Amino acid sequence: MGRQKGEGARSKARPSSSSLAASLLSSSSAAAAVGFGGYVGSSRLDSSISTEDSSSFLDIDGEVAQHLKRLARKDPTTKLKALASLSALLKQKSGKEIVPIIPQWAFEYKKLLLDYNREVRRATHETMTNLVTAVGRDLAPHLKSLMGPWWFSQFDSSSEVSQAAKRSLQAAFPAQEKRLDALILCTTEIFMYLEENLKLTPQNLSDKAVALDELQEMHQQVISSSLLALATLLDVLFSVQIERPGFENVSTEPKHATKAKATAISFAEKLFSGHKCFLEFLKSQSPAVRSATYSVLRSFIKNIPQAFDDGNMKTLATAVLGAFQEKDPACHSSMWDAILLFSKRFPDGWTTLTVQKSVFNRFWSFIRNGCFGSQQVSYPALVLFLDTIPSKALGDNFFLDFFHNLWTGRNPVHSPHADRLAFFRAFRECFVWGLHNASRFCLSVDSVSHFRSTLINNILVKLLWQDYLSSVSLKDQNSDQPLHGKTTETQNIKYSISYFQELGKCIVEILSGIYSVEQDLLSFFSMAFQETCQGLLQQKVITEQPTLNIEPIIKFLSLVDQHAKQKGEAWPLLHLVGPMLAKSFPLVRSLDSTDGVRLLSISVSIFGARKVLHEIFSNYDERSCRLPNDKDSELKLEYYLQVYKETFVPWCLHGHNCGTIARLDLLLALLDDECFSEQWYAVITYAIDLVNSKVGSGSMESNHVAVLAILFEKARNEIRRRKAGEDSFLRLGSLPDHWHHELLEATAVSVAFSLPPFGTSDAQFVCSVLGGATEGDLDSFVSRKSVILIFKEVLRKLVSFILDSPFNSIKQAGALFTSVENGLGLESKIPANVVDMARFALEIFEGSFFCLRALDEENGLVSSISAAVFIIDWEHRMTLAVDDTFDDESRKKIKAWSDIFESAHGYQSKKSNLWKSFSRDVRKGIRSILICAIRSAIFMEDKLDTNKFVSLCCLMVIDVLECLCQDQYEEQNLLDHLLSKGDMWPCWIVPDFNSLKGPAKSDTERVYAYGNYKFVSLIDKLICKLGFHKVNACDDLDTSSLSTKDTTNTEVTSRAWLAAEILCTWKWPEGSAATSFLPLLISFAKSRNYSSYGSFLDSIFNILLDGALVHGENCAQSSLHAWPTLGEDMEDIKEPFLRALVSFLFTLLKENIWGSEKAMILFQLLVNKLFIGEAVNKNCLRILPPILCVLVPTLCQRSIRSSGCTNTDGKPDPLDENQMLDTIKSWLQRILLFPPLVTWQTGQDMEEWFHLIFSCYPLRAMRGVEIMKLDRNIGHEERILLLHLFRKQRHENSRSIAANQLPVVPMLLSKLMVISVGYCWREFDEEDWEFLFFHLRCWIESAVVMMEEVAENVADTITEHSSDNFDLIHEKLEHIVLVSDLSLINITKNSLFSFSLFCGLLELQPTEDVDNLTPLRTKKWDPIKNQILESILRIFFSTGIAEAIAGSYSYEAASIIAASRFYHQSFWESVASSVIKSPPHTRDEAIKSVELWGLSKGPICSLYAILFSSRPIPSFQLAAYAVLSTEPVSKLAVFGEGIAPCLDVDSNAYQESGHLDLSTEENIHLMEELSYMIEKLPYDVLDMDLVGEQRVHLFLAWSLLLSHLASLPSLSSPRERLVQYIQNSANPLILDCLFQHLPSDLCLMHVLKKKDGELPNVLSKAATAATHSITTGSLLFSVESLWPIEPVKMAELAGAIYGLMLRMLPAYVRGWFSDLRDRSTSSLIESFTRTWCSPPLIANELSLVCIFNKYVSIFNDQSTLLTNLVNFLAPVEFQVFCELFRQ
Repeated sequence: MGRQKGEGARSKARPSSSSLAASLLSSSSAAAAVGFGGYVGSSRLDSSISTEDSSSFLDIDGEVAQHLKRLARKDPTTKLKALASLSALLKQKSGKEIVPIIPQWAFEYKKLLLDYNREVRRATHETMTNLVTAVGRDLAPHLKSLMGPWWFSQFDSSSEVSQAAKRSLQAAFPAQEKRLDALILCTTEIFMYLEENLKLTPQNLSDKAVALDELQEMHQQVISSSLLALATLLDVLFSVQIERPGFENVSTEPKHATKAKATAISFAEKLFSGHKCFLEFLKSQSPAVRSATYSVLRSFIKNIPQAFDDGNMKTLATAVLGAFQEKDPACHSSMWDAILLFSKRFPDGWTTLTVQKSVFNRFWSFIRNGCFGSQQVSYPALVLFLDTIPSKALGDNFFLDFFHNLWTGRNPVHSPHADRLAFFRAFRECFVWGLHNASRFCLSVDSVSHFRSTLINNILVKLLWQDYLSSVSLKDQNSDQPLHGKTTETQNIKYSISYFQELGKCIVEILSGIYSVEQDLLSFFSMAFQETCQGLLQQKVITEQPTLNIEPIIKFLSLVDQHAKQKGEAWPLLHLVGPMLAKSFPLVRSLDSTDGVRLLSISVSIFGARKVLHEIFSNYDERSCRLPNDKDSELKLEYYLQVYKETFVPWCLHGHNCGTIARLDLLLALLDDECFSEQWYAVITYAIDLVNSKVGSGSMESNHVAVLAILFEKARNEIRRRKAGEDSFLRLGSLPDHWHHELLEATAVSVAFSLPPFGTSDAQFVCSVLGGATEGDLDSFVSRKSVILIFKEVLRKLVSFILDSPFNSIKQAGALFTSVENGLGLESKIPANVVDMARFALEIFEGSFFCLRALDEENGLVSSISAAVFIIDWEHRMTLAVDDTFDDESRKKIKAWSDIFESAHGYQSKKSNLWKSFSRDVRKGIRSILICAIRSAIFMEDKLDTNKFVSLCCLMVIDVLECLCQDQYEEQNLLDHLLSKGDMWPCWIVPDFNSLKGPAKSDTERVYAYGNYKFVSLIDKLICKLGFHKVNACDDLDTSSLSTKDTTNTEVTSRAWLAAEILCTWKWPEGSAATSFLPLLISFAKSRNYSSYGSFLDSIFNILLDGALVHGENCAQSSLHAWPTLGEDMEDIKEPFLRALVSFLFTLLKENIWGSEKAMILFQLLVNKLFIGEAVNKNCLRILPPILCVLVPTLCQRSIRSSGCTNTDGKPDPLDENQMLDTIKSWLQRILLFPPLVTWQTGQDMEEWFHLIFSCYPLRAMRGVEIMKLDRNIGHEERILLLHLFRKQRHENSRSIAANQLPVVPMLLSKLMVISVGYCWREFDEEDWEFLFFHLRCWIESAVVMMEEVAENVADTITEHSSDNFDLIHEKLEHIVLVSDLSLINITKNSLFSFSLFCGLLELQPTEDVDNLTPLRTKKWDPIKNQILESILRIFFSTGIAEAIAGSYSYEAASIIAASRFYHQSFWESVASSVIKSPPHTRDEAIKSVELWGLSKGPICSLYAILFSSRPIPSFQLAAYAVLSTEPVSKLAVFGEGIAPCLDVDSNAYQESGHLDLSTEENIHLMEELSYMIEKLPYDVLDMDLVGEQRVHLFLAWSLLLSHLASLPSLSSPRERLVQYIQNSANPLILDCLFQHLPSDLCLMHVLKKKDGELPNVLSKAATAATHSITTGSLLFSVESLWPIEPVKMAELAGAIYGLMLRMLPAYVRGWFSDLRDRSTSSLIESFTRTWCSPPLIANELSLVCIFNKYVSIFNDQSTLLTNLVNFLAPVEFQVFCELFRQ
């Protein structure tokens, strides 16, 4: 509906705003807007506009006139804008200003109402509202010209538009009477306007070019609105009180109404005849037009009946009565109005047409099709339509046809619920109407009766009733047997539940209606109902299978009951159900029909037991004499009780089959309140007599027991039902006590105490008697005493099963039930059938769980049974971790018990959330038993895998916590119980008083010692699961929720003793204090404020300190071999308390939990304990050194931090520091009183005092062990004391080692030398240095002798015993490498520390203290230094040779040698540090010395053995690589001893010849260790781990080869031959391996570089290394940082290797790259190379070209150029320069 092309263009003469319009338009143009010739539209303006008024009309405001003119535009947007502007102006102007525009507005108004756009029409009415509001009464002269379109617009098809029109009319005439007066006044004009509209066609509707479809749609809207306006106008004028919008309350006839009616009749008859009774409009395709036509016809029928005469009656009757062919639901409401009014007003009209053909056939189609969707409108009109049909028009089968067609159109599956309700209401109303009005259609009484019976039989029975049966049976069963009269088509329909319910209600209401018409009419349905019931009951016999077809009858009875209760009617029992039951009862008994019993039970529950039995036995011949004659009376109580006992009790309790449940329901339903006790007594007596009559071999008859079990379950439901009724407390049977019986209790106890074999229903019977299967089911049929007896027997059976367990721990748990032992009566000999007993007991436990829970007063019994179930479940878990130690018999037993275990586990899983509902005392009892069981299992069980078993016990404890603890206090009480003191726990600490306990001494205690480790492992796992704060610290308890009573005697404190116990235990399965407990402690401390845990840590420290002091005599100072002892090597401390204390203190200080202030407090505390009066506390003296080794470094840091601070800064008081210094000096002065070490024999605690002094001078290794750094800054006085102590050892006989010297003396002297060199080297003179070097050389050479002896022994073993088996050789090797003289290793290590300090002084302080360094820089010490370094190298080569020789025998043998170095790792790291710093000439001498040794493996093989060791030490590998890659070893490392000499090259050779001689061809043979890596690289290397051992070895091998290649001159023959060898023989897979270490998204890195993006760490490291190796021509920088091996470092080495390959082997890399077939891989590699490798390569080339040009210009003679450049260029530059010269 867009505007036409070109309309939107604005010309210059067209104003663009309201202000401009007034200036552009003259008054003549304004007048022109009114119309040519004074016409508005097609009619002349009213004569009221006289000539004298024309001047005022021509004075219309120019802006308003412009907007009015714009209303004639076609574009709806323009119209809407004009209407909006016009509305705004109308609000601003006065009424006098607006009146002149009304004629022009009226002209535009009529046209706008016919606009296609609904928004335009709506805006038009809003503008009209503003106009009439503004002009008020001045509208009257123009009302007649406006009223026609105005009234027409009230019926616009758009609700928004019509509402706007109504608002405008109400704005003009607020009062209803005024609106009616306006209509009456303008009746003629309205009829004229409507007549003109009805004559319109789509072609003359608009004078503008409009689309045809829009014209047709608008024409339909005009016709429908005009017809509705006409119909409504007639209704208003002829009946002002009719309910029409706006005229609801008009009660009196207005003025001029009579004239208006006459005018209306005249116009109406004219229109009626002129438009041929409007019948042409019924043929319109528009539903709105047809609906409006029906409304007009209805209005004419009602208001102008004279228009219907003989001439048009037949035509109108056919059109109106035959209107059922209308299929649009929108027309049906007005259609029904017309039909019903026509049929009622003109009954003779039926005679003018063929009714069957013209009306009924269409009507049948209408209702057969569900009224074509207008159910809510059409169904309520059906009964009204029946009432208007003349009896003469009805045929013989009209009602049967009507109901069948109506039934067909019901749509039971897909119709909405509201439509179904309307259908059934209409069906019921029509059916009952037909019964009531039968006399209208039937002439005689017999015909009336026949009509009614026919209607009931054919419609109600055969149609509704059969469909009801079908709907329910199809919903409730899958039977293929059709019901009576049920067709296959019906069977295929799936009905909804709501349909079934509404159908049933409809039948019941119809029956009620039949009863209200005539009672005897119910007999027809009653007979059908009886036949149906009997047929369903007999169907089981016919089909020989169970059926559910009785379900529709049962549900129907429920509907009958609801209706009877609402209406208070008695016919259902007397005329329907009673006769059916009387006729069916003999059949039900004879067939033992389950459905019949159910039907009888439902009837009893609905109508009452005595009434139902009265109906049943009223026709029973043998008892009819005893019955009263009154049909409505109940059965007498005496006779009722007799019938119940003699007939129903035996019948209902007989046998156990599919009908048992239904019979028991009936038996309980027949219980009457007046004789309840007698009835129940009869039932119990008869049932138990049946059970006891079948007793045989100690067991009861299973079927009757099952019946009893079901009976009591049903009885429990009956109790609940009776409780829910009114006056439940006064009603018998509403309480469990009403159902108690002594015979029942005796039977229940007897079944519970019975022995196997058990009946299949015995446990079910006991559970049904006890109750408690669900939480709300606590009704028990036996007394509390009997309940307790039964549960005691249950416990006895469970404990018997536990005592027969194959697990010792489970058997021990059986002894925990001694609290109820007297009541259990356990036999000394366990029965053989404990499995059946346990299964029986568990079934009772599960079925009566909540009954057991209700026994609050029997705490011990309830706790024991619950704990027994837990233990059996745990036994099931233990079987899953069973070890091979079980014999076949035990395995068979465990397998046989699997169902018991699974049952217990299933019960435990289902009840896990219910244990907390037990009372506090019961839960406490369960926890007590279970915790004791867990403790016993930990210490007693030895047949299970330790790790799995401890994990299982941890899960057990957590189960108990989660299931049985309601709050934090209960959790802590449980943990207290678990950790409480016992015979085997704790091992070190007594928790009650935090006192000490010595280690296990007796044999019995040693037997259970391993159990203690398992228990600590359990605690460790609990800490990990529950948290450190819960198990150890107990710092998060919330006491706010506990009452005073609850908190009494529940004080929970932190378990510092437990932490101390764990630290003393030190190691346990799958954990240790260092790896698990201490990290958890640190994590806890860091997550809390210090105030919350400070006392806890102090308590741990105090406990450990007291223990260390008590056991100080066991502290062996020889354990402190390492220097310095900083806490890393806690294993050397053997005394548990001291080790725990040192590790605890070291960890807290290292993690800054305790700072230097705390360290100073502890230092003072320890110093105070050193002396007891004047006597030395020897135990304290023994434990102080390792403790001070931890404390002093922290105190030193404190001293350094506070050296520049004053007291006002809040730093520690310097007095404390001075006190520490004074203490250390006093200790030095005391030790100076001792004789020299070499003369000391024993006594005086000399060793302990020396260790105390050593601990006060900490040294710290930097960069591994390469450099030793002093941790303390000591004063001059203290340094002098320390120097005097050192010089005192220079005894006159000290150079000779006395034969009787104590072994500890060299150790103490070596340590003294370390701290003396470190702290007093400035004061050393030549004698001091000489004394030092003499001892260092002696000790190191002794180590050389020992290590070479080890290598020789390894060689001898391999040579002499090579024929022996592997295990023997390996055992001998393990014995050889086990160093017997550990003290020599430690002394040598201290010597290496001293030597490292000496070397560090020369390296780190070349310019400081020149005078002090003078003694060191004399050449006197160089030979000694070289000798020491050579000895260290010999130690290094010795261990490598030993590994190489062992490796020649087997891989395992080499691993033994390599693993032995880990026992003294710090020693070997010190050796490696010295090897790395050794100069080339020292290495050369060492190699020659080793070669003279003459073993099967030389120094090169030893270096490769270390480099490619299976158990590598990083510093050791680095040292081997450093020696192999540098002179003088590098040539030998690559080519071996035989080939290297011929490859030697001298650069001076270039002076003799101006060209290179490459004619000599010799084969190159790499060392075997290298050739295997370079040539024979396995293809599966690409699948290896990126940090795997073999890949690391591969990279190191290539690094050696490339480093050697880089060291060769560029133009030398060896280099060319080596390059050629690599190209021909080296496996190019190495390059694939290199790029496996780089990220797969390399294609992004050049983009990242351009954008300055941050690269991934791996890529960044690899790229940097590649660039660096290209620039420097070296790989050493990357190899040095390789350890510890990590993916990033491996990627860095890979990048460096690739970069050096590009520089040294470009052709090799290019060939590999050319062979790549994966395009994505090649693009990634190309991107990496282009971005990171090409720039440095190009830069190198350009720089050398510049150098070449420079020197060529200097040396004009090219023949002497190379000779002269040798003296000017570095070796690398010279090599590249030679390459350029050759090119």
